[in-house]
Amino acid sequence: MKTEKDINYKSIVLRAIGLAKTPIIIALVLTPIRFSLELVGLPERAIFIIGLLWLTLGFAIYWGIKLYNEKHAYILLLLSLLIYSPISRFPVAVLWWIDTKWQIGTHYGLYFKNFGQALLNQVGYGSLIQIIPGFILGSITLAIMINRKGVIKKTNILENE
Repeated sequence: MKTEKDINYKSIVLRAIGLAKTPIIIALVLTPIRFSLELVGLPERAIFIIGLLWLTLGFAIYWGIKLYNEKHAYILLLLSLLIYSPISRFPVAVLWWIDTKWQIGTHYGLYFKNFGQALLNQVGYGSLIQIIPGFILGSITLAIMINRKGVIKKTNILENE
């Protein structure tokens, strides 16, 4: 028999998956676009802004704004980042393999000796590079939104007296 805690946990995880779904799709499209722009010869500094970290920070702010009324907002924020980040990083490891297999010469082919290293670094370490600042920025956004909500509520109470 499922307890209320089991049902609540399952609903939180499903909500986090729902929040991460669109950012995952965007990231899965964005990474090959960035790779293609590099292939056509745009310099790295021109395509730097098209990156997964910036996308993560943007979605962390968005989630902070969207979730501030939720009961488990910080847990949802963290779970969404934990779901989104590794999946969004996987295409980078695949592009490393493509770049090294056909010796294309993009920045994706640098740094690693084999696919295992690329996968571990891109999905493992790369995810942490997204999750940590994303959670910090999302938490700051949540705190601001929650504080703002409290100030508005107090103002309305004072006006009604």
